[in-house]
Amino acid sequence: MSTLLIKNARYIVSCDENDTLYERCNLFLRDNVVEFIGPQLRQAEQVIDASSMVVYPGLINTHHHLYQLFSRNLPEVQKMELFPWLVTLYDVWKDLDEEVVSRSSLVGMGELLKNGCTTCFDHHYVFPDRAGDLIAAQFRAAETVGMRFHASRGSMDLSQKDGGLPPDSVVQSIDEIMTDSERLVRVWHDPERFSMRQVALAPCSPFSVSGDLLRESAVLARSLGVRLHTHVAETKDEENFTLERFGMRPLAYMRTLGWTGPDVWYAHGIHFTSRELQDLAETGTGVAHCPISNMKLVSGVCKVPEMLRAGVPVGLAVDGSASNDGSNLLEELRVAYLLHRLTWSREAPSGYELLKVATRGSARLLGRDDIGCLAPGMAADLFMVRLDRLELVGAQFDPMSMLATVGLKGPVDYTFVNGRPVVQHGELVSVDEAEASASANETVQRYLQRF
Repeated sequence: MSTLLIKNARYIVSCDENDTLYERCNLFLRDNVVEFIGPQLRQAEQVIDASSMVVYPGLINTHHHLYQLFSRNLPEVQKMELFPWLVTLYDVWKDLDEEVVSRSSLVGMGELLKNGCTTCFDHHYVFPDRAGDLIAAQFRAAETVGMRFHASRGSMDLSQKDGGLPPDSVVQSIDEIMTDSERLVRVWHDPERFSMRQVALAPCSPFSVSGDLLRESAVLARSLGVRLHTHVAETKDEENFTLERFGMRPLAYMRTLGWTGPDVWYAHGIHFTSRELQDLAETGTGVAHCPISNMKLVSGVCKVPEMLRAGVPVGLAVDGSASNDGSNLLEELRVAYLLHRLTWSREAPSGYELLKVATRGSARLLGRDDIGCLAPGMAADLFMVRLDRLELVGAQFDPMSMLATVGLKGPVDYTFVNGRPVVQHGELVSVDEAEASASANETVQRYLQRF
């Protein structure tokens, strides 16, 4: 057994059910669990002096496309909106292979960890022929950097010839998808408390999958005890697509296929009506809010204040690196705060309310009750920030809102996942960052050469 004492922390922002803010207190970890928070000292094998630090629960990213990290900042797509953006980039993504997915996952998760994110859900839905075992590559990358990782067996079966967006080379039959989905859940999904790896089933979107695939995925996921995820209500183009093809708005269409409930969460959820938000709240269906991606692709502004008032489960997410150009959930937190201040004024969530969206709210979307706050019995997932940085002078009087209102310029000082240090003094512990960057850049050059 191992023990760690985070000693005399200037602040501990717990995000617990009572919104407890601890001052000049100690945090004691045993193995992978928070055992004690309070003023008393306890003997430990390792001690960190946190007298000038604030401690936060680890952030939780509820929607990403890590493979897109190697196709970001491409000048050809910078002025496009979602549908033409996707059509153009599928010409890149159809050449994905295991090396690209492995290295992009490692780099993306490393950036997340350096910015206080301890759990990542990735929505991978592009499976070219003979590309290798892409999900296994992601889990190996997560283990290397120490990330708590939720993977998805995404899917597409509606290609351009069927009226969808992706090329024929990256779509699969429903039988192929169901067989591989069941295999991946059996091999990788761990439902136990403090699990480091889980799997969800995640068909891509209403405009790239058939109704049969959505329906069968829902049945299979529930038989296996895993969660469901997809993109819904991201753009007006998607709304027009479902209205023209099915005579229904996106949420009504998803409801007919069994895609609402507390085991379901959608990415984006921008174009819901007030009545639809009530439906989400009543069914417990969640939304992963992706503010930077929504801004870059001109998709719209998610109605987060109304969602929170209605009781819709809401988490925070960075979305794919190609539509965000980063993997920094701390940056997402501040942008979310500013976007909603601009849009909703006094009705906007406070900085601390958005921090809870990125922690407790995100944990709820992933179906986790063991992460998302700092309290005895919870997973030892946390990050620490020195308050004596030049950039934080005068900012320390409201540590609960600071990350959203002021933001953080540069990496956090420490990140712990499952009780293990994965970032120390702003650097990854288990990865040589210079070497990882060099090898990743070589892979990018090879991957993008034809494009």
